[in-house]
Amino acid sequence: MANLDSDLLDALRRAATDAVDDEVEFYVNGGWRSPEYQEQLLRAAISKYGSEKEAARWVATPDTSPHVSGRAIDIGHSDATAWLSTHGARYGLCQIYRNEPWHYELRPEAIDHGCPPMYADPTHDPRMQR
Repeated sequence: MANLDSDLLDALRRAATDAVDDEVEFYVNGGWRSPEYQEQLLRAAISKYGSEKEAARWVATPDTSPHVSGRAIDIGHSDATAWLSTHGARYGLCQIYRNEPWHYELRPEAIDHGCPPMYADPTHDPRMQR
């Protein structure tokens, strides 16, 4: 939880507190990452998926990853991601990629307007273009 954007952390704490009423507990599997760690994850994904192009569907570069800037969290356990899928917009917490149900980012406008449409995967996100 260190180095997370303070607004993201506040929204996450409020959501987690309210989720307890529904007997749902959040597990943060990932938050802020150093550029070096993000690069390690990217190299491992390239090895696993066989190409940079395929790895980009799952892991961003250190220059583009919202984890490196502290503006993304990965939530564990399907009950927590299901709860956020239903209630997250109330806190501005939105799933960004259809292929990553664990990845959430803060979108404050979602509180009033709902979460934006999801990208199929990070390769469709203009922020991820190098």
